[in-house]
Amino acid sequence: MPKMPSPPALVQPDIKDVPNYDDEDRKKAEREALEESERKRRGRRSTILTGGKGLTTEAETYQKSLLGG
Repeated sequence: MPKMPSPPALVQPDIKDVPNYDDEDRKKAEREALEESERKRRGRRSTILTGGKGLTTEAETYQKSLLGG
């Protein structure tokens, strides 16, 4: 039976070549994404006409009639 070839030697990257996870560009991108989502949420809130207790305005129960008006 033939022998299995030996695996190639592993070359580890230098530590100076590994990018830092907490760099300024990443933090800036996260902050911009958070501000954009907050801006969109505020825009949707202004279109909602009900509160936690239901409608916030008084119901329109009076209608003008054409008779005697």
